[in-house]
Amino acid sequence: MRQRRIKNLEERIENLKDHSISEPEAFRGKWDAYFAKKGRGGKPIFLEIGSGKGRFITQMGKENPHCNFIAVEVQPSVWVLAVEKALKEEVDNVAFLNFHMKDVTQLFEKGELDGIYLNFSDPWHKARHAKRRLTHRNFLKKYFEVLKEDGFVRMKTDNDNLFEFTLEEIDDLRKSENMKILGEEVTRNLHGSEYAEGNVMTEYEEKFSNRGKNINHVKITRG
Repeated sequence: MRQRRIKNLEERIENLKDHSISEPEAFRGKWDAYFAKKGRGGKPIFLEIGSGKGRFITQMGKENPHCNFIAVEVQPSVWVLAVEKALKEEVDNVAFLNFHMKDVTQLFEKGELDGIYLNFSDPWHKARHAKRRLTHRNFLKKYFEVLKEDGFVRMKTDNDNLFEFTLEEIDDLRKSENMKILGEEVTRNLHGSEYAEGNVMTEYEEKFSNRGKNINHVKITRG
C-alpha cells in the first residue's frame, strides 16, 4: 500500500534521532541490556513486525508496564508517526526500529523473545510471492528459534486467503518438521469470539471491522 506523504519528514526524523536505534543488529542477544539501561531490565520482551502508525504497540506498552516491546517498521513515514505517538503518550517501554528486517535472527538470538505479533501483514496475493508472506513456514521456523519455550506467535488479518494459507503452513510444519507447537487459538471472527477480551485493535483493524469485515486470528505457542 502506498504511504501518504507527510510534511517535514526529514526534519521530523532528525528531531527523533535520540529515539532511534541506528544499528539495531548490535543489540542482538543484548535487548535485555538495552532495556536495563532504561531501568527496565529482566522483563519479558515482545516484538511487533510491521508496527504501522503505532496504535497497537503504544497501547500494549501502556497496558503492560511490566513488559518491554520492540516495534519494527520499514516505512520512515509511518515510523515517525508511531514514535511521535508514543512520546506524546509518555510510553517508555517500547523501542521503535525503522529497519528492513529480512529475518528475525538478524536482530535476536535463540530464546530472546517472549512473543511475536503479526498484525495485518502484507498478504502478497500472487502465488509466486508466497515465500514473502510473514507466515510462510520459513519465517515461522525462524520465529520459533528466537522465542523462549512457551513463547507465542499471534497473527491477525482481514485477508481470508492469507489466513487459510497460514493455517496450512502451521499444520505442515507440525507434520513435516516435527515442530512442537502447543495449543492453537483459531477464529475467523475475532471480535465475536472468546479471544476478543483484551484484544488491542490497530487503526486498520478498527476501520475494517467497522465496515463489517471479519477479523481472523491465530495464536500458536512454542513447546
